[in-house]
Amino acid sequence: MIMSTEQPLPEWADPAVSADQLDAQGVSRRGLLRNAGLFGAGFATAGVLASPAAASAATSASRPSQGDDDPDFVYLAGDHHVHTVYSHDAKYTFSQQAMRAAQFGLDWMVLTEHSNIGHANAGGALAEHAEVVTARAENPRMLLFQGLEWYIPAAEHATVFTAPGPNEAEILRQFELAYDGKLLNRTTDTPENQALAVEALKWLAARKRAGDVPDALVFANHPSRLGIDSPTELRGWRDAAPGIMIGMEGAPGAQGAALPGWRGANSIRGEYENKPSAQSWTGYPAESYVTYGGFDWMTATVGGMWDALLAEGKLFSITSNSDNHRTVYDTWRNGDWAPGKNFDNTGKLPDPVQTSTPQAGSDFWPGQFSRTHVGVTRYGYREVMAGLRAGRVWVDHGQLIDAIDVRLVAGGSGRGATLGGRLRVRKGQKLTLLVTVTTASRPNYHGVLPELAHVDVIRGAVRGPAADRTSWRAPATKVARSVDVSGRSGTYTLRIPIDPVREPTYLRLRGSDGRRNGPGLLGARIDPHGPVAHTPGDGDPWLDTWFYTNPIFIDV
Repeated sequence: MIMSTEQPLPEWADPAVSADQLDAQGVSRRGLLRNAGLFGAGFATAGVLASPAAASAATSASRPSQGDDDPDFVYLAGDHHVHTVYSHDAKYTFSQQAMRAAQFGLDWMVLTEHSNIGHANAGGALAEHAEVVTARAENPRMLLFQGLEWYIPAAEHATVFTAPGPNEAEILRQFELAYDGKLLNRTTDTPENQALAVEALKWLAARKRAGDVPDALVFANHPSRLGIDSPTELRGWRDAAPGIMIGMEGAPGAQGAALPGWRGANSIRGEYENKPSAQSWTGYPAESYVTYGGFDWMTATVGGMWDALLAEGKLFSITSNSDNHRTVYDTWRNGDWAPGKNFDNTGKLPDPVQTSTPQAGSDFWPGQFSRTHVGVTRYGYREVMAGLRAGRVWVDHGQLIDAIDVRLVAGGSGRGATLGGRLRVRKGQKLTLLVTVTTASRPNYHGVLPELAHVDVIRGAVRGPAADRTSWRAPATKVARSVDVSGRSGTYTLRIPIDPVREPTYLRLRGSDGRRNGPGLLGARIDPHGPVAHTPGDGDPWLDTWFYTNPIFIDV
């Protein structure tokens, strides 16, 4: 594993590296920066993105490559769930996290601290803000968002983050004080607490409409870990603020938790080691409390909770991230408290201290294993948030592939809808899914060249709002086609015919290295070779890697 303390530019951002040495995604990312005036000999030291305003201004030079509504997108890799010394259970400084994220090739990252009494008493997001600004100045190539990990009243956690602006920290501070379930002791599953969660999302939407903050987004984190995010609550959050609460973690962090011989015989990827409790929603099956191929049960189950949401015809995105607190095999330890000091009276841990001994941890560095790729046409904070909201998202583990471009086209058309989009067609019209894959061109951060084995097309019917808002099933969703791509390398395009569509439909993709799969949880007829749960304590994540894409909707 890479453990250097240096902060080199990624190859695609380094002018000393020629374009012919880059993979396809690297070439497109470099072009994006060049069009924005951010690529050149002085890029590493010029600090042109030291302020959010500079980032927004710099994007004005870049334009989509097409003049229509379906431009070519550049996919920027990021992570929306990262902790620092401002979280009571984490370890690293803002600068350390930003350095590692840059080292592992991320373009954007959200710093998300837990709320609790110490965090709130010390000023919460306001206390952190100066260090966020400093980290932005030190990392001009990276878009660093400030956020909060919200304890959702009556439910699990969520990432809340805003676009940079004069009120970004103040809005997060107000949100924490008014709506955090842990801070307010509103964690139990009562109608009143569920209503407070909905009120919180509506408040964020109102702040955006009023112009108090340029933008705000929310993602539900590790939704199946405790079984306390019920289908009714998920639908309620989405419907309360559809432009704000836009998705959930398709795969949780803590992916190193079950490395053989590391944490114990009962360890599960994602630290999904819980059993149903009195707080858990009783309608979830026992199988929902572990991960499958490292992905949350809601995402990994074809015909399950994610598909049940998509079957309503409403976009709900998935992400993958590190949830970094403590990195596997890392040799830093938490620093020592001064006499009389603790987290409750400081709201910040002492800076970490280097040792020569690996410390306890379950996580990978941001970008080291998990990546969320967001399609943009310009470089900037609001552009990344707009791409997330539009659903132009695919995720992968272990650098399984370098890039993927997905287009659904009708008839002989060369353009069409891409991830998160909608294509209107005539009933029975011939459709083709164009999937352009760029396979991994270099070893991943485990020193292995990943090999993609198959690409699966998952198809579901859109039947409108659920009559039963407690349902987690989408019975009309299944794997429609699986394409064997083992042995293929470089960039190639799969032309996959889609059976005639006679009702509103959606399509989504996934693929894996093919090393661990079996019949899906709802049966082989629905999913003949889906991800499976690993043996507790023996879940090496590098040996079971997957990618997933967001859906494309088809309106008839």
